[in-house]
Amino acid sequence: MNTVHVVAAVICDSIERRRRIFATARGYGRFKGLWEFPGGKVEAGETSAEALKREIAEELGCTIRIGPVAGVVEYDYPDFHLSMECFFCEVTEGEIDLREAAEGRWLGKEDLLSVEWLPADIALVNDLACRMDV
Repeated sequence: MNTVHVVAAVICDSIERRRRIFATARGYGRFKGLWEFPGGKVEAGETSAEALKREIAEELGCTIRIGPVAGVVEYDYPDFHLSMECFFCEVTEGEIDLREAAEGRWLGKEDLLSVEWLPADIALVNDLACRMDV
């Protein structure tokens, strides 16, 4: 089975005190309409941090500061294995501008589970809910 290595930004209102997390609904493809953390594939020769900064600039038009690892997801979809490094991040320059996603939303602890997440993200989302401030 082919492994796809991706990085994702768990964009918070504050890395140190996480009250809200930004999520996006996919605007294309097989998982269109399902929610995820923005990010994408790590290209050859890129570090995870370089890939994440590039992906967020492309997808959301802003600059981020990358904090600690929020989690690592290993998930088997029917036709590929997903290996996803997720990092707590916060926006440092610019405003979030949805360039690929169908929708974006800031979610607090109380409504983190109010959207339909991609299957690979569900375990991480449940863990994050326990690690958020109210």
